[in-house]
Amino acid sequence: MTGEDRGGFVTRLRAKINKGDSWLTYDLANLLPGQGLDDDALEELETRLLTSDVGVEATMAIVDHLRAEANAGRIRNADALRKAIAQVMGGLLEPVSQPLDIPDFIRPYIILMVGVNGAGKTTTIGKLARRLQQEGKSVMLAAGDTFRAAAVEQLKTWGERNQVPVVAQGQNADSASVIFDAVQAAKGRGIDVIIADTAGRLHTQGHLMEELRKIKRVVQKHDAYAPHEVMLVVDATTGNNALNQAVQFHEAVGLTGITVTKLDGTARGGIVFAIAKRLGLPIRFVGVGESAEDLGEFNAQAFINAMFEPVA
Repeated sequence: MTGEDRGGFVTRLRAKINKGDSWLTYDLANLLPGQGLDDDALEELETRLLTSDVGVEATMAIVDHLRAEANAGRIRNADALRKAIAQVMGGLLEPVSQPLDIPDFIRPYIILMVGVNGAGKTTTIGKLARRLQQEGKSVMLAAGDTFRAAAVEQLKTWGERNQVPVVAQGQNADSASVIFDAVQAAKGRGIDVIIADTAGRLHTQGHLMEELRKIKRVVQKHDAYAPHEVMLVVDATTGNNALNQAVQFHEAVGLTGITVTKLDGTARGGIVFAIAKRLGLPIRFVGVGESAEDLGEFNAQAFINAMFEPVA
């Protein structure tokens, strides 16, 4: 992403997640009626964190840090509190702020997209394909969601819009077979990246999780190290469910990255911290809208700035 593009996305991110009703835009001075951060203020802050989808583990880490800072006499006003919160929350996100890196020596580079229905998986595939094209890479899409006819058509529409080839078979075809054929076609045509869609499934559906494991096994007949990226797409508006999905998909298929969509649909955005603390998996992208430009590379500092800095 160029500096201009990145700047534009950060502006949109700030506008979408800092809407005025977020706990982070709450007047932090109200938490400091006295000369320091007392137990009542910490309890209020803890409640706000938990109700903002930050999760128990991340909330405890944040509150414990703030308590230590307060006990050391370093939090005496709202500005100091704001800086301390930004620092500890940024520290949670920094380790997972890892962009998707596609090395030149792996061709085709295979990205397997997974997630539940409604998370925005197919739309994210289209946006990611366009992004990779703009970076000069050739892309092919594999319509592995064969259970939902609309998913295949949606993927084909994205392919036509961006002039990206799409490998598809009939409805209810074997997903692993579709993706295997796509890899074979990509090898023959010298394609740089394959993005494979899969059927949306609940993380509790064991037989569908087994299908994902089958896809991995079949793809590994082409490349023992494939898929090179297993990316989970989660919907920020589902709160704790998104964390549960991440945990169970990771246990089932071994995730290597996460994309968080629909941050424009919630003023909280706390699920990013919950996932970071619980799993430590790279957060590759965040989505704040429907257009292709609304999918941006995740950057910890930019995210913290967007949450704390007021919209101009």
